[in-house]
Amino acid sequence: MANRIFYGWWIVSACFMIALYVSSVIFFGFTAFFEPLVKEFGWSYTQISFAMSLRGLEMGIMSPLIGFLVDRFGSRKLMFFGVITVGLGLILLGFTRSLPMFYCAILLISFGGGGCTSVVSMTVVANWFRRNLGKAMGLMSSGFGASGLLLPLLILLIDTYGWRIAVISLGVAMWGLGIPLTLVIRDKPEQLGLYPDGMPPDESTLNGVGEQVEISFTKTLRDRSFSYLCIAEAIRFSAVSSVVIHIMPYLSSEGISRGVAGLIAAAIPLSSIAGRLVFGWLSDIFDKQHVMAVTYGFMTVGLLILCYVSAGWFPTILFLFFFSSGFGGTAVLRGAIIKEYYGTKFFGKLVGITMGFAAIGGIIGPTLTGWIFDRFGEYYFAWLGFSGCSILAVVLILQMKHGAHVSAGRETRKP
Repeated sequence: MANRIFYGWWIVSACFMIALYVSSVIFFGFTAFFEPLVKEFGWSYTQISFAMSLRGLEMGIMSPLIGFLVDRFGSRKLMFFGVITVGLGLILLGFTRSLPMFYCAILLISFGGGGCTSVVSMTVVANWFRRNLGKAMGLMSSGFGASGLLLPLLILLIDTYGWRIAVISLGVAMWGLGIPLTLVIRDKPEQLGLYPDGMPPDESTLNGVGEQVEISFTKTLRDRSFSYLCIAEAIRFSAVSSVVIHIMPYLSSEGISRGVAGLIAAAIPLSSIAGRLVFGWLSDIFDKQHVMAVTYGFMTVGLLILCYVSAGWFPTILFLFFFSSGFGGTAVLRGAIIKEYYGTKFFGKLVGITMGFAAIGGIIGPTLTGWIFDRFGEYYFAWLGFSGCSILAVVLILQMKHGAHVSAGRETRKP
């Protein structure tokens, strides 16, 4: 019994698998649908970019609502509902005949995706871990990165059977995989008579995290540091979603074959796994604010290198290293720093609001990038602009301060 695996790690594993599948299908994998949709319907890059950016709602504008719901009803119920809705939306997408119908299917998928990933999974992991929060968040969010493993299979499925059969099959598979995994979820360790991390809280297990912080929700919303974090997240997600959606058409415009472009698109989430694990581990050791600033710095460098990937494999590898590990690290640090600064009482709501700001960037970024390509016939100005915005995000993160409420929370734990 002493060597029994802590149940929280099984929850991390279930969240990992759900994130892997959902992310591969409705986030990283959607770039593979871009050109087939243009070919069949003749829609412009701007129209498809806007529609496909709406699936960022699964981690965005709906997130504040989902944050309130998860704090009210718990993660397990929302994950089950989300899995059912994603499957239904994917099947509906397979019967698309018009742009409005395409938009409606994407919105349904987005709403379901928000119920089984991101806010919901981060909340349940934050409830189960204190000392190992960074590691747990890193492992859980690595599911998003591991989704790159399925992207070549997704491209093969589309090219072999067509995008309609592919997306309907993916919807059915969502139910077969996701429903059993939601049954593993338990909202809090107390439901099984356990403690976070599997041990009673004490000075060592709290490890400096502001778990005893008591601060009102409205006061948190007025906190300047929280505002900085929200703006930085909007910048981050505008860049990430633009790259993820446009990477295959961008590489094609640079004369790179669809097969090679697909491999690079798959490598983006896979390469982010290292950033999620390493930066998650570092956040348990060093100041989370400074580690998060480094992740944004990595993204900035990666976006600049993206302008030159057509020069060969060396700049492509550098782009994958800096950009992917950078955005992977930010995904981990977002939830960890919210818990450290503001505790867990309103964790779901705060993560939801933060991701709501991210969704604004997630809609504007890809749409603007599509417009830039339609207007100028190249992506260079988009990548350069996003790199400049990422520098601003680094400055905002470094301006974040531990509020007096956090300091007071830490002082209460001193003997």
